[in-house]
Formats: sequence, C-alpha cells, structure tokens
Amino acid sequence: MSHQSDTKVAFVTGGNRGIGLETARELGKQGIAVVIGARDLASGKRAVAQLRELGVVTDVIRYDATDPETDRSVFSYFEREYGRLDILVNNAGVLLEEGGPLITNASQVAAATLRETFDVNFFAVVRLTQTLLPLIRKSVAGRIVNLSSVLGSLTVHSAANSPIAPAKAFAYNASKTALNAFTVHLAAELRDTQIKVNSAHPGWVKTPLGGPHAQMELTDSATTSVQLATLGAGGPSGGFFHLADPLPW
Repeated sequence: MSHQSDTKVAFVTGGNRGIGLETARELGKQGIAVVIGARDLASGKRAVAQLRELGVVTDVIRYDATDPETDRSVFSYFEREYGRLDILVNNAGVLLEEGGPLITNASQVAAATLRETFDVNFFAVVRLTQTLLPLIRKSVAGRIVNLSSVLGSLTVHSAANSPIAPAKAFAYNASKTALNAFTVHLAAELRDTQIKVNSAHPGWVKTPLGGPHAQMELTDSATTSVQLATLGAGGPSGGFFHLADPLPW
C-alpha cells in the first residue's frame, strides 16, 4: 500500500461534475481521501484541480458505466494504492428520455431507451459493487451509497394526490426502483458485517439531469450522500433516505 492506512478513502462515480463533485468536495472536507471516477479524464482532472485547491486529497481514474473493463481497473487501483475501499458512492446515472422527468411514457418508451438506462443506472451499479466488495470488506466500516430518486418509489407514485404524479419517465423511474431493490437485498445479505448499504434521494437538484425547474441548489445536493457515506456504527442499513428522513419504497 502506498497510502497511509488511517485515512479513509472513498470512490465517487461520476464525480467530475454535479452532485458527484459536490459529494467529493464535502467528503474531502472531512479529511477523507476521495477518488473520482470519470468517463472523460480531462473533465475529471479539472475537477481534481478544483478539489486540490481546497486541500482535498484526491485523484481521478477512468470509470465508464458502459465499459465493464473499467470495473477491473478501478479494483486494481484501490487494491494497489490502499489495499481496501471504505466508501463507495454509486453516483453516476443517466436520464435519457426526451422531455426530462416530467413526462408520461410507459406506453411508448423504446426498448433501447429502457435497456440503455438500466445498463447505467442498475446493471453497472450492481456489477461495480460486486467487483469492489472484496475491498470494501477489508474496511473497518464499509459504506455503500446508491444514488436513487424518490421517483423510484412505487409507494409515492401510487399514492392519492402524489406529489410526483407528473414525473412518469418510465425508464429512469423503473431503473431507480430496481436499484432500490439491490439496496434492500445487499443490505440483508451483509447484515452481519460492518458494511452498511443505503439508497439516497438527493432532492430535485439544478443539474443537467435535474433541469432548470429543480428546487434544490447544487450546493445542498450532497448532504444525503455524505450523511450515508459517513454513518456511525449505530446507523441504519437497508434504508432509503432524503436528508435524515426515511422514504417509503
């Protein structure tokens, strides 16, 4: 190992912009070494330069949710540099439906759109997490945070007078429902370990994905992810949260 063993290390996918970059910044402020996973290394290096100006110990490695080979290179990096991984924030995600979240399209969404959305938002998260889990098991307090959305909540969608009634982008929403299932199942499997697994709803955030009508500023967008990434030993596992509030599945 080439890094000191008492410094926690986190991996944030899609950490070069938006909510991922805010998450990396806030974790770094707590003295955690943060490694950003970015498809575009040039963009990742610009983000790293920003973070280093703030005194954050950080690095960037190439991670592409559509390229399984990068899962292995990420594993090799952490195995070589740290010998473990303390925090995994599965932040990378896509919303591919034209019109953004405020559409209703289950009767007409293309199979290719469903497949591409699930490939990034669900299958890639499962695959990366499974790949990195042996390193997370070596942490004294492993934390896995899956960036979900309240739009993945079947309970909220089906409620009378649902506050998210207009937001029925089926491919995106269903991919987050599936991701929540992964959270529940993995947390149950790991219940007798020191690893905690939770889903985070960051809020409706003003990002390229969230759009200009979103209600939450980018600076507040990392709060839930950071809370779940730094839970103490008595914290929850297998839950779905926005800020400190549990959300229904």
